[in-house]
Amino acid sequence: MPSYDQLGDLLDPATTVLLTVECQEGVVGADGALPELAEEARTSGALANVARLVAAAHASGTQVIHAVAERRPDGRGANRNARLFRAAERLPVRQLTGSEAVRVAAPIEVTAEDLVVRRLHGLSPIQGTDVDALLRNLGCRTLIVTGVSANVAVPNAVFDAVNRGYTVVVPTDAIAGVPADYTRAVIRHSLALVATLATSDEVLARLGRQRRTVRR
Repeated sequence: MPSYDQLGDLLDPATTVLLTVECQEGVVGADGALPELAEEARTSGALANVARLVAAAHASGTQVIHAVAERRPDGRGANRNARLFRAAERLPVRQLTGSEAVRVAAPIEVTAEDLVVRRLHGLSPIQGTDVDALLRNLGCRTLIVTGVSANVAVPNAVFDAVNRGYTVVVPTDAIAGVPADYTRAVIRHSLALVATLATSDEVLARLGRQRRTVRR
């Protein structure tokens, strides 16, 4: 884990953005499409930690972006080139545009200052979405990545951000995947190679010391 000072150097609110990945009712909610993943996100404390980090970001003036995956009812524009996409079409809960399933899940609070980016295709919250352009316009240098899943979307977000020149911080107890052992393996053997790892408490301690600033 980074030292307290090293983490503080990375987490300047003026150049840091907190990204939540697929923390939506249809994924991590009580009646979500993937009960095993939703259960892990909640019982592990990951979802609660995401909510704590979002609240701290709001308090410190750090920009928050919520990345939401959804699809049109007619499926137009959606991928069908992998088993994951085809399986999603058969799930009892679908992430349809405008439905409850694509609302950011409690206990995460969404404020008027937050940006919500919705994608209709692909696996990544960054590739092929507005996220990269928004990060550049915001002057982002450090991206904090949280959410689900450690199986697919979170690694995609981390790798895509690093490839685009951002420094990535991953609060390891604010991401979840299934099974839990796999999440730990991904963190140790993949994410640790490209991102700065920290705990939510370590990130919260640094954000808590930062003064609220106004982005222009």
